[in-house]
Amino acid sequence: MISHPEALEKVLATITNFGTEKVALLESVNRILAEDIFADRDFPPFDRVTKDGIAVNSEALEQGKTSFKIEAVYAAGSPQGILNDPENCVEIMTGAMLPKNCDSVIMYEDVEIENGIATLQTEVKAKINIHRQGSDRQSGEKILSKNQRISAKEIGVLATVGKAEVLVKKLPKIAIISTGDELVDVAETPLPHQIRTSNTLSLFAALEKEKITPTLLHIRDEKEVMLQQVENAMNNHDVLLLSGGVSKGKFDYLPEILEELKVEKLFHRVFQRPGKPLWFGKQQENNVTVFSFPGNPNSTFVNFHIYFKRWLAASLEIKTSTSEVILKTDIANNPKITRYLLVKTKAENGQFQAKLLNENGSGDLISLANADGVIVLPPEKDFKQGDVIEFVEF
Repeated sequence: MISHPEALEKVLATITNFGTEKVALLESVNRILAEDIFADRDFPPFDRVTKDGIAVNSEALEQGKTSFKIEAVYAAGSPQGILNDPENCVEIMTGAMLPKNCDSVIMYEDVEIENGIATLQTEVKAKINIHRQGSDRQSGEKILSKNQRISAKEIGVLATVGKAEVLVKKLPKIAIISTGDELVDVAETPLPHQIRTSNTLSLFAALEKEKITPTLLHIRDEKEVMLQQVENAMNNHDVLLLSGGVSKGKFDYLPEILEELKVEKLFHRVFQRPGKPLWFGKQQENNVTVFSFPGNPNSTFVNFHIYFKRWLAASLEIKTSTSEVILKTDIANNPKITRYLLVKTKAENGQFQAKLLNENGSGDLISLANADGVIVLPPEKDFKQGDVIEFVEF
């Protein structure tokens, strides 16, 4: 049995590069950018008018001129116009190119227009209401960095530089496998000795948030059937996430089966709660990574976030940072294991605070549903209200 830090170190030592692929722009949402993005032209690409109004030459303003004959009207999307007489003005709309011979835009609110003449109604400043060419970014300048997650904000930037297709990190093919004869489908009415499957569906939903649609499999507690189906899954996936079958029960065949399939056991059993029976290994032949979680709901879900999600982030080269919260209660007599305790978090007085939830063991799905995440408590240490504690968000 190994400690939590040792287990996490072994997991992160097996990170895998899955390569890259090009996807359509809108399919890249929530994917990981695999290339630096550079401005293909200046941003903005021209001197852009930022207010509806009139465009004038500032020399006329400096000479005290207050009335201007309107030569033309230009809308956004029109080719660049021109002011022929610097004593005159043109009407201009937001987003339009600043006309030649103009360097100032006066809002409609500050002028009165009558009979083709625009007259100032107040004192105005020169050379304002213009978004200058290249003032945001210049052509060739890096505007997005690889290894960042693509959100709605980045989609707008990618569209602006003409990225109809985006190079992103490939995602692993994942199979989620549940074991146990006690499990029945969600739509079924379970017998007194049965329960509806839930662990695999929680993991499925968690992976969907990562833009991964996994394969769902359920295997009965029959060794030969289990061996064949796990082998098939291993031949067609990069990662196996197994739920159940790794404890010391007489029907917990998975450790033995994984050994037969030449999966190198990197560890089995961790000084932690929940999730003590956690099994982790790697099959080098097919480069398949195997996380075998204990069958209790809290154990599966918590260890998925503690180990797998960190492994996935590291494999995709996503920059992550450790989150912390402030403890709202004392915790004494911490045992000789790392504990993951369910908490509800709240911002109070500018601080991110965590309140412990009452748990009823690692099968308590209701408490899990109410939790925002877990705090990670190192072994053999007492904690006081106000202590800063590592937090893993669900």
